[in-house]
Amino acid sequence: MMPLTMAAPAEEITILKITGKDEVRQHLAELGFVVGATVKVVSEMAGNVIVQVKDSRVALDQSMANRIMV
Repeated sequence: MMPLTMAAPAEEITILKITGKDEVRQHLAELGFVVGATVKVVSEMAGNVIVQVKDSRVALDQSMANRIMV
């Protein structure tokens, strides 16, 4: 298991775990980041990522992306 920031761009990956406080996990769930969902890193720069999830692209800063384990 590794944080989303370590995933290779263009690789489809499955979310295994989401860490953080309840509010953070709820916010990520509303964006489509739930355990078992498939996501794809579109772009990565200095730990910040743009991720394709549920036919949408979402930008996450490094601190949020590190809470998503793949």
